[in-house]
Amino acid sequence: MEHITEIIRRRRSVRTFDGRELDGDDREKLCLFMTEIDNPYDIPVELKLLNARSSGLNCPVVSGTELYVGGKIKRVRHADVAFGYSFEKLVLYAESLGIGTVWLGGTMNRSAFEHAMELESDEMMPCASPLGYPARKMSLRESMMRKAIRADDRLEFGELFFDGELDKPLTEEKAGNLTQLLEMVRLAPSAVNKQPWRVVVRDDVAHFYLRRSKGFGHGSVFDMQKIDMGIALCHFALAAEESGMDIRFAIDDPKLTADPDTEYIASYLIS
Repeated sequence: MEHITEIIRRRRSVRTFDGRELDGDDREKLCLFMTEIDNPYDIPVELKLLNARSSGLNCPVVSGTELYVGGKIKRVRHADVAFGYSFEKLVLYAESLGIGTVWLGGTMNRSAFEHAMELESDEMMPCASPLGYPARKMSLRESMMRKAIRADDRLEFGELFFDGELDKPLTEEKAGNLTQLLEMVRLAPSAVNKQPWRVVVRDDVAHFYLRRSKGFGHGSVFDMQKIDMGIALCHFALAAEESGMDIRFAIDDPKLTADPDTEYIASYLIS
């Protein structure tokens, strides 16, 4: 089976599809996987395949497919992070099958998607994704979008990861056996490629922080940058599992900062 690190390195957002319906076997595997997805918060995320034509769904930046997957979750504490973690597991599994995806948060007729998801008053549907086989060539619109947000660029290792304190950059040499896990975090997708995660490694614990990007406050229903944090946690955990490293999830704020734009999210204890 292909390594998760290879899948993470290869995967990119896909908005232009080749028009083929999903192969029956691929669809069956995807549907089965959707029922098995979990997250460290133990908050269920309900995933559902949606047909654009029958449900009246529209996304102007997507072409070549009518199949989408939506996700919904109860509006409870940590729901945003839990959603990001679970949905990214689906995204990476789809990539392993050769199925393209892109995280959609705003560029869709949200009310139609929420109706198709049968959203209840105590639930939220932060994101959805098209599903299909990538076209050989992306559309001009997609190329321009990727260029505008510099989709393939990432901040340097020392700008994201820190040694004991949030003002002391961590080197790859000092990170040691955590280097590859942190690199998988560095490569994670995020809304408009803002890369809001910051990780402090201290006393065999990786503490994950959200460094709030300007203009990205908490939304009225969900928080896109906390969803991004769930994606980052997912990459770290999957890479650790593959490497055979024993980690334990915890929420125990070490109180390393008083910066109002930097918020503690969670930690992984490494043994």
